[in-house]
Amino acid sequence: MWKYYGSGKTKEASWRELQLKGLHNFLMEKEEEILKALKQDLGKHHVEAYRDEVGTLMKSLNLARKSLKKWMASKEAKLPKIALLSSAEIVPEPLGLVLIISSWNFPIGLSLEPLIGAVAAGNSVVLKPSEISPACSSLLATVLPNYLDNNGIKVIQGGPEVGEQLLQQRWDKIFFTGSARVGRIVMSAAVEHLTPVTLELGGKCPALVDSLSASWDREVAVKRILVSKYGACAGQACIAIDYILVEKSFSSTLVELMKVWIKKMFGENPKASKTIARIVNKRHLSRLKCLLTEPMVKESVVFGGYMDEDDLFMEPTILLDPPLESPIMTEEIFGPLLPIITLEKIEDGIEFINSRPKPLAIYAFTKDQTLQRRMVSETSSGSVVFNDAIVQYLADTLPFGGVGECGFGKCHGKFSFDTFSHHKAVARRSFYTDFWFRFPPWTLNKLQLLEVAYNLDYFGILLVLLGLKRSKRSLFQACN
Repeated sequence: MWKYYGSGKTKEASWRELQLKGLHNFLMEKEEEILKALKQDLGKHHVEAYRDEVGTLMKSLNLARKSLKKWMASKEAKLPKIALLSSAEIVPEPLGLVLIISSWNFPIGLSLEPLIGAVAAGNSVVLKPSEISPACSSLLATVLPNYLDNNGIKVIQGGPEVGEQLLQQRWDKIFFTGSARVGRIVMSAAVEHLTPVTLELGGKCPALVDSLSASWDREVAVKRILVSKYGACAGQACIAIDYILVEKSFSSTLVELMKVWIKKMFGENPKASKTIARIVNKRHLSRLKCLLTEPMVKESVVFGGYMDEDDLFMEPTILLDPPLESPIMTEEIFGPLLPIITLEKIEDGIEFINSRPKPLAIYAFTKDQTLQRRMVSETSSGSVVFNDAIVQYLADTLPFGGVGECGFGKCHGKFSFDTFSHHKAVARRSFYTDFWFRFPPWTLNKLQLLEVAYNLDYFGILLVLLGLKRSKRSLFQACN
């Protein structure tokens, strides 16, 4: 693959366009197989699967194909007027051979989204999908290559041992989506060759819910909260709401409204309705069960709590004020358990959020403009969304990525292209003009000219050249 990249083939616009077209055809022609694989691996309803994976990828591909020539084009870099007969530009070039390691919760979307950016940028790519979603991994490994140039793009299946072998190789970029634990392994391996890394991790994303007075606002907020928690791979999403912060006086109103809308969205029997995804495997279900069955935590359950281990099903569950030191409030939940933490004042939520690791996203349901401004200026997170959740992932004009322990680097739209590109500085000079005062031997006059030149003081340059401007420095300061 190094040799193929070195041939320059992947840098050609025609090659990039052909690969993007191939990805588009894969999604169009194999949509049914993709939806079946997502159902098999995660129990996703086909509408949810299209909304969160196939549809978002089609959107990204349409943008990349439409914008490719513009993204590839060099950009003029403005130079000051003093730079006579000079020009500069910024030229995007591919990084080279890149490795993409994707996650199991959105196994198609999180594999192909970065692949779109890497291919658009002109790289050769090795993609390793997660073995935890075997049907999707197999589909990507056996069917996707039929649509792409296999000399420049390869899909490799395997477990952790294959991942470790891949990480031992030299890459020009590693793009990893997954847990912080594995992210640390990726970072450690990247040190060997000083490989640049993008880490898309996770964390505990809070949702601050103000005491909304209008019934319409309350209802809209609750619907958006529930679909962003339980309706996104059953909460197995890095940007899903992890817990809620609400004033104690409003908590009972919020809980009762949530109970009503859980039944409306997911049915009286969510397991039978098939509208909520399944937990990915028994190990993850066991982890969730341990979080829920701690004595003090179990007592805080106010709705739900049922699970079927054979069917990998866990009911949408609400907890009210579980112990803050319990694992459910210190670890990323990644499942359909939703703790609600009560506060005396909603403004106290800012201090609560800041006392914990920086989250991938903060959601705040409030009309209070002052509170909104404080949330933006006084907290740090990958993104902040007001009066909705998860929708920032759909906006190609917004970078998607974390800060601190929830990851670094960004993707989506042009940001994906930039992530897999080196923006090379190119400067051109003429032989006919020069700044003679930049060369030794040094004089007070040359120091004066450097001073006014760096300040872009063109009138000052003229005065110095005419001997009409004296320096406040002494000749000794200039030359010793």
